[in-house]
Amino acid sequence: MSDFEIKNKIAESGLVNFDLSTLIPKGRRTGLDLKDFLWEGMILREKDFREKVAAMNPEDFRDHFVHIYNSADAIVPLWAYFLLTSRITDHVAKAVYGSRADLEMILMHQAIQNHDFTELTGKRVLVKGCSDETIPENAYIELVERLKPIVKSLMFGEACSNVPIFKN
Repeated sequence: MSDFEIKNKIAESGLVNFDLSTLIPKGRRTGLDLKDFLWEGMILREKDFREKVAAMNPEDFRDHFVHIYNSADAIVPLWAYFLLTSRITDHVAKAVYGSRADLEMILMHQAIQNHDFTELTGKRVLVKGCSDETIPENAYIELVERLKPIVKSLMFGEACSNVPIFKN
């Protein structure tokens, strides 16, 4: 039995595991509903709207990732979004219009575009398939766009059961 040696073929393969969830920006996510700034939650009256925006404390959003949305069935002029954003923009980490999912997609887009992938150049890369974090599907598309020109091969899943995506 002393001639029996256990080899980790995965480790010896030169395969590099990449977990996309490591790029998810850390920080608090906050939604701002324009409905809360409307008169009776339905009508934008400029004077009231401006007063409510001025009364809010932008420090409450310090370093938050904020998504601004409108849950009311009300027509809101674009300048209202400008005004609200201008009140918080110096304090937040990022402000976007849309849902929480829209916010996450934009944050992942920025993270992928800003990440330095040079350590993966010429490598065989396995993108982790399972994560405890929710990752927008678009992030995987953008990741392939960034990695395809530089990696030797790309796979998706887990080392024991991966799906080959391409080989250069």
